[in-house]
Amino acid sequence: MYMRKLTSQVVCNYDDPVAETKKGKLRGVKIDSTYIFRGVKYANSKRFHMPTPVEPWEGVKEALTYGYCAPELNTPVPHDAYNVPHFWFPQDEDCQYLNIWTQSLDQSAKKPVMVWMHGGGWFSGSAVEIYSYDGENLSVFGDVVVVSLNHRLNALGFFDLSAYGEEYKNSANVGLADLVAALQWIKENISAFGGDPDNVTIMGQSGGGAKVLSMLQTPAADGLFHKAIMQSGGASNGRNKNEKKLAMRLSELTLQYLNLTPDRIKELETIHFYDFAEAVGYALWTLNQESGERFNWGPQYDGEYYMGHPLEFGFREESKHIPLLVGSVFGESNNNYNVKLAEGSKNDWDEALQSKLMTDLYGDRADAIRSAFIEAYPEKKPVDALFIDKRSRKGVIEFVKARAACGAMPVYSWLFNLESPWLGGVVAWHNAEEPYMFHNAQYIETAYIPGVSEKLQDIMSGAWVAFAKTGNPNHAGMPHWDAVCPDKVPTMLFDRETVQKVDFDQKLMDLLPDPKPGFSGSGIMHAIFGVEPPKK
Repeated sequence: MYMRKLTSQVVCNYDDPVAETKKGKLRGVKIDSTYIFRGVKYANSKRFHMPTPVEPWEGVKEALTYGYCAPELNTPVPHDAYNVPHFWFPQDEDCQYLNIWTQSLDQSAKKPVMVWMHGGGWFSGSAVEIYSYDGENLSVFGDVVVVSLNHRLNALGFFDLSAYGEEYKNSANVGLADLVAALQWIKENISAFGGDPDNVTIMGQSGGGAKVLSMLQTPAADGLFHKAIMQSGGASNGRNKNEKKLAMRLSELTLQYLNLTPDRIKELETIHFYDFAEAVGYALWTLNQESGERFNWGPQYDGEYYMGHPLEFGFREESKHIPLLVGSVFGESNNNYNVKLAEGSKNDWDEALQSKLMTDLYGDRADAIRSAFIEAYPEKKPVDALFIDKRSRKGVIEFVKARAACGAMPVYSWLFNLESPWLGGVVAWHNAEEPYMFHNAQYIETAYIPGVSEKLQDIMSGAWVAFAKTGNPNHAGMPHWDAVCPDKVPTMLFDRETVQKVDFDQKLMDLLPDPKPGFSGSGIMHAIFGVEPPKK
């Protein structure tokens, strides 16, 4: 990919590998042992409508470069571009593309398939946005087929026009339907890339974790995947009780801005995207001013296509046979790079400053939180209690308990805890686990710790691969990992030393104050609302 250190000269020519899909032939490249096919079209679409299959073609199509990414209403400038390196690619509504890394093109190879659903909420991001997403090393390490994909986001994927006719019945879920279409393509074609269509694991981080969960709650996805991994997303129910009402008002405000009456609704399908985006941006801002509530892009519960978050609507019986791997990261967006409480490195602060900051943050709970933190994390410094995440970790605990209690297949809990030596010590941040589960830690400057990263990425990638192969993350290179019970949560902690602990942080989670609504990361709220409304 963009970060690859080439070990040999790569020359693309007409002897490069060709795979035959149901609709036609694709030419990729082979780099060392890995066959790579980029920008593979898995579906077509028309704005606000459900995806449709690609048409057959004659000859051989090139699959050498990445396909378009979904257009964004606003592209936030990431504050974390150094510790989570980003890469941007051209955007277009014609964005239903996927990428494949594999070690074989033998149709009988039947290798496990691991499908990555990118983060960025439901409103931004792409399959190639973050350097860690490159699938080559994971494919080599685990001898698996790795797939990543793009799909429609924000107003292109989740704009509710259901009030304007049966034709738009599913408009609020077409971005979700793209994910289903990608899995359907994989089911029909992945054997041409050495993959086993009957052993597909879906996985995703942050918004990608929510996408993984949504597949469990989408009947159209039944039978298209067999295991699921949720990373720092999806476990908590982020649904607004008024979300349907807000969605309807949003579309109404958008039409008003564009001076479109309901009888001219079809014009919304062809208006230039940037005009549409400006109108939606104004509508989002106005909606926020009117309601005082934040509108979240994402699938809409309708009791038919999408069955809603399981903590509100229940786990579907049809998905209870799917094993789950669910976890989060120690600091998430609350890490000490995002949250600056004092000058200098946290690891250099004296006891007096640490005590003051603990009292400022936690008030009369400060001493109890410090004690509970030391009990849960005797291997860490007490100052880290200032930067521990509660939102995601609490959500994971509640989710895995509920999943285990409903009689579903095994669910395993994990927590990524590795501190980076960067800036004198930064606790694990949102996205910090991705270089390790993708076996790419050596490419990320702030992630790589010589002598530590090599071992940890073998352990963590090994667990992800073992889970993809068997539904059980245990492998010879790590301690034994137990599944969650309704009344007991074993958690595998990935750190300099990987260990399993059971119910070790419940007291701490109970003492920590609930996080305030919203996001810590700068740029996120701008991406949702914009700094100010566009001027008419």
